Amino acid sequence: MNSKYVEMNAVRKEFRFFRLEDVTLELEPGQIMGFVGPNGAGKSTTLRLLMGLIEADAGNVRVLGHEMPRAQRIAKRDIGFVTDDMQLFPHATLDWHMRFAASVYPRWDERYATALVDRFGLRRAQLVKGLSHGERVKAVLLLALARRPRLLVLDEPTAGLDPVARHEVLHELTEVMLDEDRAIIFSSHNTVDVERISDRITFIDRGRIVESSDKETFLERWRRLQLQMRPDASLPELSQVVECKVNGQLATLTTNHFTPELADRLRDAGASILEIQRMSLEEIFVANVMHHRKVRAQ
Repeated sequence: MNSKYVEMNAVRKEFRFFRLEDVTLELEPGQIMGFVGPNGAGKSTTLRLLMGLIEADAGNVRVLGHEMPRAQRIAKRDIGFVTDDMQLFPHATLDWHMRFAASVYPRWDERYATALVDRFGLRRAQLVKGLSHGERVKAVLLLALARRPRLLVLDEPTAGLDPVARHEVLHELTEVMLDEDRAIIFSSHNTVDVERISDRITFIDRGRIVESSDKETFLERWRRLQLQMRPDASLPELSQVVECKVNGQLATLTTNHFTPELADRLRDAGASILEIQRMSLEEIFVANVMHHRKVRAQ
């Protein structure tokens, strides 16, 4: 039996001014995938394809074992979808929305829903139109989480939230993942949020997947090296160096595959290594995207 919750294979979708090309993704139960890209990179389009809201021009999409969009009605029973601009009925209360969701979804967990109301500092009797942006996001997340879905699809859920609200939302998502039968795909351009909760990272830029791997692999492979060169020395061509900046006898290299052997080759070429720096996920993302843009332009 196929255990993958999300499978996208060679998916393409074309619009007038944008094209999603050859997108391939996999997500297994127990994983949180951070789906990272600049604004306009194709994150929302990819998630809309996953949800069956639009149909791919080529390739195939399967969610929870169901072909999308053909079997979306069955698949969505076990999917919680949240976006920062999702609309609720402004003149209805949070309690009305909760009772409505409970009447529609048989797996609604009222005890958990009540706990989330308290954790998020919400009030059942308050009208939606009186909620702040952060409270609306938390209300939508509550309505998704209390259904106990196997898959959460979150499109920029922390956009526009203040630091405290972001902390509350991210904490609850990590709590959800204590159940290893669940999975989350979490799109954002905020790499700090993604680095905090994700165990798998996928970078997308200009409609193409740049790279996808587990978070620790990214953080272990990428390094920035500060070098001092001898006057008569020159740096060798190295495939794992994605960026090189030279200022006189000083050089800064960025590598996407650091090994002790790389350091040895640089020393053999006449370089003194002044410092080897680890990189944040944001630095890795920017360097990775800029490198792939340069490669595609060649």
